[in-house]
Amino acid sequence: MKSFITVIGKDTVGIIAGLSAILAQRNVNILDINQTVMDEMFTMIMMVDTSSLTCSFSELSTLLSDYGKGAGLSVRMQREEIFNTMHRI
Repeated sequence: MKSFITVIGKDTVGIIAGLSAILAQRNVNILDINQTVMDEMFTMIMMVDTSSLTCSFSELSTLLSDYGKGAGLSVRMQREEIFNTMHRI
């Protein structure tokens, strides 16, 4: 199962490292990353494989969101089918 993680916030050192550590500890593989910094604002979309996830989807989503709040970031995780439906034109 694929999911998308979106991150927006002020650019700081270690954003990708912190999120990657949370994912790796729960056996989530990062398939693709697209990130950019625009005028000190960090934006990123990660496509991840959650088929071997070692916790529930909602638990991981909460962990990522809580990490984001602590780092001053907005972090959201969505299943692929929901992401695609929301971004269909």
